[in-house]
Amino acid sequence: MQLNTRTRPATLTRPRIAFLGLGWIGRHRMQAMAEAGDIEIAAVADPDPAAVAAAAELAPDAATGDDLRALLDQKPDGVVIATPSALHAAQSIEALEAGAAVFCQKPLGRDAAETDAVVQAARRADRLLATDLSYRHARAFIALRDLIRRGELGQVHAVDLTFHNAYGPDKPWFRDRRLSGGGCLIDLGIHLVDMALWALDADRATCVSAHARAGGQPLPDDPHVVEDFVLATLELPQGTVVRLACSWNLPAGRDAVIGMDAFGTQGGGTVANVDGSFFDFGAWHHRGTSSAQLVAPPDDWGGRAGADWAGRLRQGAGFDPEACRLTVLAGVLDDIYRKAGAAGTKPALAGSAAR
Repeated sequence: MQLNTRTRPATLTRPRIAFLGLGWIGRHRMQAMAEAGDIEIAAVADPDPAAVAAAAELAPDAATGDDLRALLDQKPDGVVIATPSALHAAQSIEALEAGAAVFCQKPLGRDAAETDAVVQAARRADRLLATDLSYRHARAFIALRDLIRRGELGQVHAVDLTFHNAYGPDKPWFRDRRLSGGGCLIDLGIHLVDMALWALDADRATCVSAHARAGGQPLPDDPHVVEDFVLATLELPQGTVVRLACSWNLPAGRDAVIGMDAFGTQGGGTVANVDGSFFDFGAWHHRGTSSAQLVAPPDDWGGRAGADWAGRLRQGAGFDPEACRLTVLAGVLDDIYRKAGAAGTKPALAGSAAR
């Protein structure tokens, strides 16, 4: 395919953004970016006419359609993608090759090959690419990262990360490996692995051991079944041991259990959700048996990743090498699946965007 050769402007006073996929997440991202200001919602599209109508109430002047081509016909500066995971890579590449920057719901690809294909397309097109790794923008996680990077915990030798969702997804495609790329690991665990790499500024991680279960049993060799519980141990280049656990539909006595604990030679740090909330987080700095709270709710962090992308787009940002970390992140997830024995149940991805 011939690349779009539009020159990227030095700055964009009010970038024209198109939104593909208008379910709850898509509309939330659209509203958050609009409220952050200084964007024009140029077009919205979804196969569901009711979803398009609901989005049009928020952006009555936007062009409407049912697919990506309808959006790209409007020549937007950027496209926000919130569609099923199997579509992310191909849609992102098409948008990038048309000259638009891309902000995509995670995962960017169902495996490292798909993910890297998108990253390379962004590099060739010199367009800004980012995904919705939203916890990077929550004040509690930022506070813990800063403790680690300032050396206030000393040498961090162990990290525990948890994300248990008492409910699980309500769309059938989430539980079809060919469409989703996996279960709770690629849905929730992706945030945990990203937090470990990001907070400790690590460029890779090796999976030492992993276990994946579906309904309490080892995963069957069935592409229509995905894991709903994962335990894994990783090792970072600096020797830090990372343990992670994630699940859907776990009877934990609350809506969610989400947290990160970092243990160093001079102190510890914790991020934990408050009262089972998916959105409210606190952060604490531990010294021996004493603890000081650094961050408490409220913190309206959910739309900040998209707003950050839009802000950089306004400044004229092109390809950001930080996007290469998305391939690293996907590779760690692939490694966990292999160690868990889940790779054998993960069929070759039909229509893969890898080239």
